[in-house]
Amino acid sequence: MYVAFLHGPAASGKHTIGLHLSGMTGLPLFHNHVAVDAALSLFPFGSNAFKRMRAAVWLTAFREAAESGQSFIFTFCPESTVEPTLVEQMTQAVVARGGKVVFIELTCSRSVALERLCSASRAKFGKLTDPQLFAQIESQGGFEFPALPAPFMSINTEHFSPEVSAQTIAHALSALK
Repeated sequence: MYVAFLHGPAASGKHTIGLHLSGMTGLPLFHNHVAVDAALSLFPFGSNAFKRMRAAVWLTAFREAAESGQSFIFTFCPESTVEPTLVEQMTQAVVARGGKVVFIELTCSRSVALERLCSASRAKFGKLTDPQLFAQIESQGGFEFPALPAPFMSINTEHFSPEVSAQTIAHALSALK
């Protein structure tokens, strides 16, 4: 059992690549916005209750999938409202049950991320779409997060299509089996 943990800044292509990767591998995609949207239905973004609920959903998903032997793809945007110890807790939930978490870093330049913010697919998921708000959040330290574990691989998504990025990841993951 493993988790393909796709992480990167806003608009780096996590969800799009995750969808392609899911189609190629048959692994389910657990998009982080599933938990974000659930928590937002009750609480304001960043509130303590929001953070606790989002963390509980993510941690429960990791524990239950590991317990069931269900590999999956997870998307994660490092940002300041996430408790820094949460990633380690999710990882330990998997490792303690014999699985592994495979960190896959997706990168792109800030200018490309700002261009991508306005895409219709982002609006559909209630994601950040306003370049001015992005800049404000960035200037206030909202995207600061401690370094994640060393990635199994890193892909600059401005140099490769989502399909090619997903194929590259799928090929690398197949070597883990």
